[in-house]
Amino acid sequence: MIRSLEQISCPCCSGDLKTIGRRRRGCIDSLGEKMILSSRRLRCVDCKRIHHELPDMLVPYKRHVRESIEAVITREAEISVIADESTLKRWRSWFNERANYLRGCLASIILRYDLKEPAGGSSDLPQSKLHRIWQQVGNAPGWLARVVKPIANLNLWPHTRSAFCP
Repeated sequence: MIRSLEQISCPCCSGDLKTIGRRRRGCIDSLGEKMILSSRRLRCVDCKRIHHELPDMLVPYKRHVRESIEAVITREAEISVIADESTLKRWRSWFNERANYLRGCLASIILRYDLKEPAGGSSDLPQSKLHRIWQQVGNAPGWLARVVKPIANLNLWPHTRSAFCP
């Protein structure tokens, strides 16, 4: 069971959230073991929208834990991640396709909340998308969680689901 002491507000209207139940979510840890998590379902008192808590160990719409995805994107431990090669390629492709959007969201959040950018600033030298994101969140372990959390909490995370209407 996931327990959070953090008080969060509605990502849509900043209203208060009330717990209305729990939701089970499966994920695969870095050793390839399946885990079942139980996270809170929250309803906004003002706009009535339902939200689900997302622990730092997960990335929205991904089955593997953040640590595994992060290792593959940084190319640190591809061999030790328990997933097939096509999954690893999809993770790298997913990150490359969304990196500019994620970086833009982080820059917008920094401006909106008058936050200070991490030391190091920006450079005019050509860099990879990953290095440009690291300029905003740092490259210490857990960097992907530092990208995901503010973007998801402000309801800016791009969903990957699609609906087909007849």
